[in-house]
Parts: sequence; C-alpha cells; structure tokens
Amino acid sequence: MTREFDEALLARLVCPATRTPLRHDAAAGELVSDEAGLAYPIRDGIPVLLIEAARKI
Repeated sequence: MTREFDEALLARLVCPATRTPLRHDAAAGELVSDEAGLAYPIRDGIPVLLIEAARKI
C-alpha cells in the first residue's frame, strides 16, 4: 500500500540546503526546491529531505 503525501506538511517543510520553501510536484512524486535546483523524492508518502538523496534539476 502506497501512502499519499500530506499537503498540510508542505507549509512546514523547507529545503535543507537553502532553507527556502518547497513545491510539490505530484506527477513526479517529488518536493522541488527551485532555489537550490534540487528535487527531493517522496517515498510511501514521506519526503526524503536529504541533500544526497535529491536529484539535480
């Protein structure tokens, strides 16, 4: 069973690299930091906010 990302969390989360807000890309299943140029994966509804887990965009 795959859990959905809780949109209410988005207001509390920031990019660990820049401390700026993130946006949710539901189609890709990622949280995106436009400032850092990084996309953090969401696995089973849980964002993985590790810089080493992010992909460059």
